Amino acid sequence: MLEAQVDSWKVIDTDTHVIEPYDLWTSRMDVRRWGDRVPHVRFDDKMGEDAWFFGETRVGAAAGAAQAGWHEYPPDHPPNLEVVDRSTWDPTERLAWMDAHGIWAQVLYPNVAGFGAGKLLTIGDPDLMYGCVRAYNDFLAEYASADPRRYVPIMALPMWDVQLCEAEIARAVELGHKGVIMTGEPAFWGLPKLADPHWDRLWACLQEARLSVNFHIGSGDMSIFDAAYAPAGRHANYAGFGVQFGMSNARVIANLITGGVCHRFPDLRFVSVESGVGWIPFALAHLDWQWNNCGVPKEHPEYDLLPSEYFLRQMYGCFWFETDTVTSAVEQLGSKWVLFESDFPHPTSMSPGPATSAVSPRTYIAHSLSGIPEADLRRILHDNAADLYHLG
Repeated sequence: MLEAQVDSWKVIDTDTHVIEPYDLWTSRMDVRRWGDRVPHVRFDDKMGEDAWFFGETRVGAAAGAAQAGWHEYPPDHPPNLEVVDRSTWDPTERLAWMDAHGIWAQVLYPNVAGFGAGKLLTIGDPDLMYGCVRAYNDFLAEYASADPRRYVPIMALPMWDVQLCEAEIARAVELGHKGVIMTGEPAFWGLPKLADPHWDRLWACLQEARLSVNFHIGSGDMSIFDAAYAPAGRHANYAGFGVQFGMSNARVIANLITGGVCHRFPDLRFVSVESGVGWIPFALAHLDWQWNNCGVPKEHPEYDLLPSEYFLRQMYGCFWFETDTVTSAVEQLGSKWVLFESDFPHPTSMSPGPATSAVSPRTYIAHSLSGIPEADLRRILHDNAADLYHLG
């Protein structure tokens, strides 16, 4: 396949992250009222880098996720935004990066508040937490306004209050948001489990609004870091973290299906983000087997589909670096559930640089996915995402 052919498909990158500016919250919220409880950046003397803080609690490195093009292997990372590639945070420069690498549009996710706004719960004050969610959604809509055709903002939710979620969904849709990001592990944050009917009001709201629910890995329990054996080495352990987080979304898929959420909300669509796709045919085959083997059809005669059928009706998976496993997954399950992503500009992203094995997305698509039939490839690279996020 010629690399020039890739551009004709208007590739939609379904998992990218916006590196938040230091003043995202302090410029949009009443710091006279809340003081330094508002998320803010200051220099961390101990770590020798700029860091995000909620009050006195350090949340993470301010430039830790701005890895694209960086000259050190992860988990080493830039100390501040002054030394990173501007395309990691500047919307105009980002469009130029997309043009250079064969990406037409990008779906935008957060960093600081967590992949589901869970970290905001640690602030403890519901009014302040809600203000932070609103400020973030305002910021992302402003960011996307640099080119609303090519940027796809995904809203955060005040997930601790379903009624507030409904209000914020209505408000954020008016701002241009195209979906929601939700933790796959709400129980980790002290909320009802994912399949609990507590969430049915939220699912009903999203189904009516035709908004997808996007479950990004790493949105809850982070004990994977604690389980690592330190003497194995920082880089070796970091390599293992990504694999473990990706596979953890099998729990999300299984809980949504076995808990009856897919059955109760047949028109609601769910996305497993940054988790890969090669493992999904096995997971569904396993789940189908256990479904019958454990007598689920007798326990729940109202469930009219197998787990794999629920998945294929309303779920999606995203991939970036895979080659043969993508081809195999498409051969086994078809292509209508597969989405392409780059994870730009995260440490494991498809972002070329001096300290990565990644190649340009355009090069990767042309040379690594050439064995997939063109009709399937067009769906994977554009059509599935365009339909899911209501793009032209």
